Amino acid sequence: MGMLKEFKEFALKGNVIDLAVAVVIGAAFNGIVKSLVDDIITPAILTPALKAANLSDLAQLTIPGTAIKYGNFLSQCISFLIVAFALFLVIKGINATKKKEPAPAPAGPSNEEKLLMEIRDALRK
Repeated sequence: MGMLKEFKEFALKGNVIDLAVAVVIGAAFNGIVKSLVDDIITPAILTPALKAANLSDLAQLTIPGTAIKYGNFLSQCISFLIVAFALFLVIKGINATKKKEPAPAPAGPSNEEKLLMEIRDALRK
């Protein structure tokens, strides 16, 4: 029974729940990026290249005589770059909003230092 209790404590920690939420949001974001690449970037930017190769779809790009579809690989690379850039912008925004703590003001002299300064000043007189 102890192992079940430990697992429950682990699964209900804030970090695990945050991770689960991040995975779900990441999966939804993946759908958005896939649509962006497949429906906007590929037709808008890669259409001239596809027409030059007499193809209508990026997935049709293959190495002649093989089953290697490098068009799908290119699509996934574009998707990765978009996700990486989006995450870069998010992290950059988060870092910009973090409050930069001002450097602490130098502490004044301690009581011992004050006493030593008084003694020094008294000896000078």
